[in-house]
Amino acid sequence: MNRVAIDFKSYTFKYRSQTEPTLKDINLTIYEGEKVVIVGPSGSGKSTLAHCINGLVPFAYRGESKGSCQINRKETKTLDIFQLSKMVGTVLQDLDGQFIGLTVGEDIAFALENDRVEQNKMHEKVTQVAELVNMNDYLNASIHELSGGQKQRVSMAGVLVDDVDILLFDEPLANLDPSTGKHAIDWIDKLQKKTNKTIVIIEHRLEDVLYRNVDRIIVMSEGRIVADAAPEKLLTTNVLETSYLREPLYLKALKYAGVKVTPEMHPEHIDCLQLTDQNKELLKKWYQESDPMSNNRKKNTVLRVENLSYHYPNARNTLTGVTFSIQKGEMVSIVGKNGAGKSTLSKLICGFERQQTGSIIYKGNDISKDTITKRAEVIGLVMQNPNQMISKHLIFDEVAFGLTLRNVPKDQIKERVLKTLKICGLYSFRNWPISALSFGQKKRVTIAAILVLEPEILILDEPTAGQDFRHYTEIMNFLTELNQQGVTILMITHDMHLMLEYTTRTLVIGDGQLLADSSAVEVLSNQSLITQTNLTKTSLYTLVRKIGITDQEKFVSTFINYDKGVRKIWQ
Repeated sequence: MNRVAIDFKSYTFKYRSQTEPTLKDINLTIYEGEKVVIVGPSGSGKSTLAHCINGLVPFAYRGESKGSCQINRKETKTLDIFQLSKMVGTVLQDLDGQFIGLTVGEDIAFALENDRVEQNKMHEKVTQVAELVNMNDYLNASIHELSGGQKQRVSMAGVLVDDVDILLFDEPLANLDPSTGKHAIDWIDKLQKKTNKTIVIIEHRLEDVLYRNVDRIIVMSEGRIVADAAPEKLLTTNVLETSYLREPLYLKALKYAGVKVTPEMHPEHIDCLQLTDQNKELLKKWYQESDPMSNNRKKNTVLRVENLSYHYPNARNTLTGVTFSIQKGEMVSIVGKNGAGKSTLSKLICGFERQQTGSIIYKGNDISKDTITKRAEVIGLVMQNPNQMISKHLIFDEVAFGLTLRNVPKDQIKERVLKTLKICGLYSFRNWPISALSFGQKKRVTIAAILVLEPEILILDEPTAGQDFRHYTEIMNFLTELNQQGVTILMITHDMHLMLEYTTRTLVIGDGQLLADSSAVEVLSNQSLITQTNLTKTSLYTLVRKIGITDQEKFVSTFINYDKGVRKIWQ
């Protein structure tokens, strides 16, 4: 048997600023060479568990602990954070916050420079590690010119250069497009096989992580480990559902149809899923007896973009000749690979950037020359990175800030802020400092700060990135309610199921151009478009093929409508 890499025994931890412990009686053993994924809703304690593994607890985040936490058979409280960094390498969710060097080579070499490694040995080690993650041809490239997937591989190299024993990935898929996310999971798998490192992945998108095999899934809830099992066993239980985590879509469809999922069916991934004829008949019967999702298109144009073109200085065109119209009350998704121009398009609409050619027309009036402040009265933007939006110390003050600037009476400010905080799952944190929040919680604060202003058009850049399934559902249900009240919503997203579930139209951006404007199902039925734009089909499409149903669009719509109805009980 492999030696123990990580070992928690009756471990409890309470942050200095809190009255109740965040981790409660944790007993967990991870062996050398294992690959495990840790999942759990926001506030479950999984981030704190990760901080205990890499030494941020207790050396950066102070508090009281009981029990034992050992890394490589050494008690962490007897070490310091530098010693732990030589055993555990962490790849952060916010990749840009991890880079030090200007070029790939400089960034990989940073740890070696700190250790005063001789230059010839440093060059040799950097080259070896770069080859391991297939970045050896980019050593002189600027970090900021890399794609999301390339940045992630550079981050891997930056921790591997220290020859750490354990690699900890914190939400590695949060900011990656679907195809790049699959490549990232593939690279982590290849890395583990080549090096036999111990791999710990913390991620909300469980189905995407299961694209490659993992040894165990560890589920956390309310500071405790509620499940620890191999995927084929855990996925036959209701643990994910009762913990408010998104189950793989194909398994959800099977359960809705009354199919009993067993380990013998190999449910850990859609490609290895084995279905009997009886299973297939149950699925077909459920599909035929359920109603598909209706699709009602609104008629009044509220926003039109005409022949919009923009390029950054010293760069090729980021957007070229983009034209589309948005109807009042629509909910539209904007998709495409990292760097395609999606976020730039949103900045142009809001006035943060000025187009070189073209017009932006709101209700028949050209607003291309309007100020940011003028546009903000009717168009709200929630950026992908919450740190770019936050300006206040406390959560309540941040959400109230826009209302204060608009001279809204104090009693109305309090009422609207508290209502919005409840919707966004932040009410219990209303008096907290923002610095104490996770990345996903900060994201919810920025959404709340815009929602409270009640804009007529709302643009959200990755609104659900880093959110657990319960908060994903709460936020999207709230956005749906707003949409039904007439608020027009545009969502930039990498989540293909969100695109299918909530939006009637999808705009596909690729290489600076509008490549498609059609329904989400039609987009995901176009294989050449999928390949060109780094999208991926959800597992529902593969399930349709396995059971022999020809009408993909109707099956997917049926599942989405049924699933949304079931989840109303959460609200």
